[in-house]
Amino acid sequence: MDGANVEMAEEVGEDNIFIFGMSSDEVIEHERNRDYNPMDVFNNDQDIRQVLMQLINGFYSPNHTELFRKLYNSLLNTENTQYADTYFCLKDFRSYAQAQERVEQAYRDEPRWAKMAMSQVACVGKFSSDRTIQEYVDDIWHLDKIKVEMAED
Repeated sequence: MDGANVEMAEEVGEDNIFIFGMSSDEVIEHERNRDYNPMDVFNNDQDIRQVLMQLINGFYSPNHTELFRKLYNSLLNTENTQYADTYFCLKDFRSYAQAQERVEQAYRDEPRWAKMAMSQVACVGKFSSDRTIQEYVDDIWHLDKIKVEMAED
């Protein structure tokens, strides 16, 4: 749950959105403490272990078994990145899979799915790029507007 997801949940209601993964506070805490070890996930989740091993055993690229080695390394060690699994993909995977199951259940309930879809469409206006850019201008970049005078012919 971070800025954009918080806003979306507020706009459409938590019943109309599928949130997964760690909270922003949990991510910040792991980054501060550097206590996340993706090898723990790899060693304790056989599904994740199988998929990661398939990245380097030729399953996805029989003629080039090293094709996905950098991806594998980026998730499990620091050979190609400063931190292993920098974006906590493995840490959030089970939560993602559970959210996907909730999506599938909601989709099978046609009236519910239609209501959710209509809520999303009805509330999308707040998420225009114009508003987002203006908020960056005001709150992050602290820029002043300038007026450009058009030259007369």
